Amino acid sequence: MTTLAALQSLIAQGESETLEFKRSTAELRRAGETLCAFLNGDGGKVLIGVGSDGRLVGQEVADITLRDIAAMLGRFEPPARVELSRVDVGNGRQVIVLDAAPARQYAPFVFESRPYKRVGSTTTVMSQEEYARLLLDRNHSRHRWENQPAVGVRLEDLDREEILRTRQTAIEQRRLSAGTSMDLGDILDRLGLRVDGQATQAAQMLYGTRFLPDYPQGLLKLGRFRGTRITGDILDNKQEYLHAFAMVREAIAWLDRTLPLSARFPPGAINREDRLPVPAEALREIIINAVIHRDVSNPSSYVAIAVFDDRIEIHSIGEFPTGMRAELLTQEHRSIPRNPLIAGAFHRTGAIEVWGRGTNRVMEACRAYGIADPTFAQLSGAVTVTFRAEVVAGARDLVPRGHQVGTKSALSPHQVQVLELADVPCALAKLMGPSGRTDRTKFRDQVLNPLLEAGLLEMTIPDKPRSSKQRYRTTDVGRAAIATANKA
Repeated sequence: MTTLAALQSLIAQGESETLEFKRSTAELRRAGETLCAFLNGDGGKVLIGVGSDGRLVGQEVADITLRDIAAMLGRFEPPARVELSRVDVGNGRQVIVLDAAPARQYAPFVFESRPYKRVGSTTTVMSQEEYARLLLDRNHSRHRWENQPAVGVRLEDLDREEILRTRQTAIEQRRLSAGTSMDLGDILDRLGLRVDGQATQAAQMLYGTRFLPDYPQGLLKLGRFRGTRITGDILDNKQEYLHAFAMVREAIAWLDRTLPLSARFPPGAINREDRLPVPAEALREIIINAVIHRDVSNPSSYVAIAVFDDRIEIHSIGEFPTGMRAELLTQEHRSIPRNPLIAGAFHRTGAIEVWGRGTNRVMEACRAYGIADPTFAQLSGAVTVTFRAEVVAGARDLVPRGHQVGTKSALSPHQVQVLELADVPCALAKLMGPSGRTDRTKFRDQVLNPLLEAGLLEMTIPDKPRSSKQRYRTTDVGRAAIATANKA
């Protein structure tokens, strides 16, 4: 039971999105409407026995009072859990505290057949459109498209190497048991991607190899436009149907080839610093978000990246989940994955977290890089993230990242050797072996670090470079660099 001191502290906060005062049970119907709004939102408390000005008045509570409250609480659909407690305030009077915990998974709630929502400190009737959306979200959570069996999709129709790569990386990240066998069915079961032995549609979107005609939503669209409008000349146009992991890799590799590198000499330095218009880690985070949070249930869904002279736009078909708004992405916020199974597979590989910090890290990376924050918008059924950057600057001197490392015009033989070995993830000792080198620090400085900085090589545990479990692997751009070096 709430203490009087705690009650007074709560009242001092004033009415808000999660707190409302009612003078007495004569306002019980209005209290029910507000509780309905709290249930459809972030939860909240109604205090009966407190004036609208915050004055503590209390009221006498008899058995009939409690029966009236119970009858009011029985008018919710679906049935709602609201906790009741009472606080003595003196003179035989009490304040009744009705506490509605957040229950979004069961929303929308209606009270006396009408849905309500909270806007600031005001309770209003929810629009039919909002109600319908919440109802769809509720049904979606119980019968999600990604949960359904992918009819006609067999294990042999999935990308075996990608599934094994997920297994290996997830084990290295300690997010999958080391005892997981290499049987594809067992791996999918552990990832929650099979139902009664049948691959789910989430498995198809994560690992599928055939998308047309049944799964056109596996589309990735890439375009480079001259000028600042989509009506300008198309300099590059590419469309492919890919599973989620391949979609991320292809999008990053395409941007690597498309975006120009500018070069500068930092004060006091003798080596040139090559620089993309936007930090690579920020682009990667947003691309992954676009891929895993798109509305995969919509056959017309796709991910699109458009590069203009003054900006980069990343589009993902589908609206924000209920409870999420564009402005919240630049603040601390909850993670609300639209496709939990797809997001879960990426999480197992260490590609994402589950705490909703990704967009915050993007903002931090852009500020550290000295460019404007990206903008987030929902328009015409799609979420768009826009990075403002002069991407055309220096385009005549463009050197694809796969053709230049640091200040060198070509890869050294040792670097080519390392990239060839790391086509399968390798430990540092194995990469050093063929060169005969024994000084790990020099090998990192002279061979590995330039490859990592150029995006030709990546670490399997990015945040722990000195870990004994660290492995290095060649990126798609690195493979392209090997081919170029071998031709030269």
